[in-house]
Formats: sequence, C-alpha cells, structure tokens
Amino acid sequence: MNLTDNFRTRVVLLHSNDIHSRLEHAAKIASFIAEERRTYGSDQVLTVDCGDHMDRMRIETEGSDGIVNVELLNDAGYEVITLGNNEGLTYSFQTIADAYVNRANFAVVCANMRDSSTGEQPDWLLPSTIVDKNGLRIGIIGVTAAFNDFYSLLGWQVSDPFEEVRVQALKLREQVDVLIVMSHLGITSDRLMAEKQLGIDLILGAHTHHLLEEPIVIGDTTICAAGKFGEYIGRVEIGFDSVSARPLFRAACVPTSAFVEHPDAAAIISSYRKSGQQRLSRVIAKLAEPLPARIDRESPLSNLLAAGLRRWADAEIGIVNAGQLLGGLAQGEVTAGELHALCPSPINPCRMTIAGTDIRAALEQALLPEFINKPIKGYGFRGEVLGTLAIDGLSVTYDSTRPPMSRIIKAEVNGAPLADERIYTIGTIDMFSFKAGYESLANAVQFTYYLPEFIRDVIADQLLNFSAIAECRQVRWSDVSK
Repeated sequence: MNLTDNFRTRVVLLHSNDIHSRLEHAAKIASFIAEERRTYGSDQVLTVDCGDHMDRMRIETEGSDGIVNVELLNDAGYEVITLGNNEGLTYSFQTIADAYVNRANFAVVCANMRDSSTGEQPDWLLPSTIVDKNGLRIGIIGVTAAFNDFYSLLGWQVSDPFEEVRVQALKLREQVDVLIVMSHLGITSDRLMAEKQLGIDLILGAHTHHLLEEPIVIGDTTICAAGKFGEYIGRVEIGFDSVSARPLFRAACVPTSAFVEHPDAAAIISSYRKSGQQRLSRVIAKLAEPLPARIDRESPLSNLLAAGLRRWADAEIGIVNAGQLLGGLAQGEVTAGELHALCPSPINPCRMTIAGTDIRAALEQALLPEFINKPIKGYGFRGEVLGTLAIDGLSVTYDSTRPPMSRIIKAEVNGAPLADERIYTIGTIDMFSFKAGYESLANAVQFTYYLPEFIRDVIADQLLNFSAIAECRQVRWSDVSK
C-alpha cells in the first residue's frame, strides 16, 4: 500500500531465512540485530527466522544435532522462528525436539505440523503466537512445506498449510494490529496465499531462496523475503495508518557482507566446531587400500555407494550419481568426520519401481558430458555437479564414438538383458524422485523413502562389509572403442 508522508516507524521487524548453517553470516547478522536494538530499543525491534537455519553440511551443526543453530538464535535475540524442511526432515522427531526443548529462548511456530501419534502439536511447537511491540500486537503464524511422504516416516503429520493459515487468521485477526505469516512454502505459494485474501498483512517468505529487494504487494498483503545463506537480512519498518486502521510497511533487504561477526556468536561457532570435530573423530572403519572417487567415470567408492543403496533397498539394481561424493577415502582409518566431509548432502536412500526404458535413458545420459558436468542446486544436494552414474547389479557395454543417446550396445541386469518393458526395483536416492539430474528416473511408478538415514550412513555400513569393498573394484562400464 502507499505510504503516507508522515510515516512513523512503530516497530522494526528483522527477518532471516534459509541461512543453511552459513554460521559466519549468522554471526554477521547478529551484529546488525544488536545495532538495530541499540538504535531503536528492544521494545521496538522484533527478529524472526523463517526456517532452514540448520544444515547438516556444517560440522558444527552435524556435531551438535542442530544445537549450535539454536544457541546462535538465542544469542542474537530472535523471538520467533518457524521450521524449514532442513529442520523437520533431516532429524528424527526426538532429535529436533531435543534441540529446542529447555534450550530455545524463542517461540517455535508451525501450524501445519503435528505429532502423528497423538494428532496434536508437541508442547514445544505452537501454531501461532502474539508478540507485543511498542504498543502493537503482532500475530505471527508459521507454516512449512508439506512433504507428507517424508514427514510421515519421521512421526509427523503435516497438513495443508493454506487451511492452517486460514484457521489461525480467523482466530487471531480480531486480537492483533498486524498479522504476519512466516512461510517456508516458496514464492509461488506466497503469491497464492496473498491472492486468497486471508486477512494477512505481511508474508515473510523462504524455501525457494527468493530475494525480494522490493516487496511484492498483492491486494492488502505485502510479501518480503531475504534470499539465502544469510547474504541479506530483511528489514521491515512497520507503521500504522490511523485513518484506515491498517498497518503500513517500508521494506528492504540489507546485504550482510560488510558486517563484522558478533564476537559472542563467533565464540559459539568456535566452541561447537571443536566439540563437533571431537564427536565426529570416531573411527568407522579401517581400509587396507584407498577407495578413490571420480565424478566423470566409474570409481570404487561410487560403486560401493551404488551397491550399498541396492542392498539397503533390497533391490535388483543400485544407481546413484557420482557427484554425491566430494572425494575418495585414503588407506587407513576412516572417521565419521571424513564421511561427513565427502558426502555432506542430506539425501536419503530410496527404493523405486521403474521401467527398464527409463533406466536405459538415464544410463545413456550418464555417458554425456552435459549431464556429467551439469551443475545441480537444491533438492538436498550439497555437491557441485551431477556426475556420471555409478551402478550395481548392472553391466553396461557401450561405444563412446557412437551418437549421443545410442551409445549403449548391451546392458544386463544380473546377467539378463535389460528389458525396456520390464519393471525393475532400484535402490537409489530421493533426489531423483524430484526430477533432478537424471529426470527419467522420476518416472518410477512407486517410491519408498528411508528416513532419517542419509547416504553417508549407507557408506558407513558398506565400509564394514569386506566382500562389498572387494566387489566395488569390479568393472561395470565397458567402452569397446578403447
């Protein structure tokens, strides 16, 4: 809405989203928050986070089960947060509860998540909250993306976020001066929510990492979002029109690169880095020989992962992209920290039931540089490029001089020809079900997901299997032109 010439700031709202354990950026944001409080006073500053603050790719987060993130939020003085999929889906129900219970100094708000065993929200999770700032009563509703197939495996019942916003808005609207939704749904859903005219004044967005340097205004609803990784912090000045009795917003995104890390936050990070390194120093296995990994061709460690996924899912075939591995393993002791470093992605094992023709298409693509070197962002992937396909239970003979997508001469599944019309079971990764990378694998007719285990847990299991280590050096791909 148009701002009046005599706009008077009543409350400064600071909002972050999708920090993904870029902890140094969180420490810089803490400095900005402290400065805003010095300028305006604590009663006039409200700070919230819209989810995905945690990311297990960081050793501090992995080694503390997310507690480092909670401590940083506490130290910066956040008052309300909601849960993103990186909080809700990468930890077990109990582990995520342990991170917040008796530790968080802020309200955790998410209206569309419930304990599936009771149908109720756990005590530490609220559907909404009301915060009183400088005489303004501010209602805050939190919602997160409803990945039902995944959340149900972790003991969560996730409902329609739009319906939950509608219910909470009806409950809060007459009690508050300003009604805000912290949305971990993505920009398309945020726009749709605004179009539905649910009585929401302000939507603070997340999940799709959208940076709105200028807010979007749809009807009476303003949408803001601050990008990703803590590279920006959102800042909204809230005023009030005494004539229309409507809130007014002046919004911007402030870049954080020039901020210094708050010393208290830096100390928290340092402490949890040391404890995380210690916790992850436990020895998983001892290798008699190194296990190299390559993204552009077959390699032992990638084969070991493919075989592990096949066994984990009790499937006929194992398939995984080699880009999941950021390095190989040297001879000698292998620690949990090393596995975390070379396979940081929060990606889960998955069993697919799929036609041979879709498998063949992916195998052909795995021979092409444009797929091997394809950058991938999102979907839980924390590597750089897709990489070729590592396989198990399959053998492929091909001619690299033939035209693209017709290079495979022979493909066999456990000794029998790969039949295009036949349905196979494959042990693979959830990322492929999102139509990411080798998109034909998303054509599976059935998916079974395994949570909360990650693919690095599969590797850890395989490293204790001596026959699997020996077999991973066997050749699966043969180029007749060489």
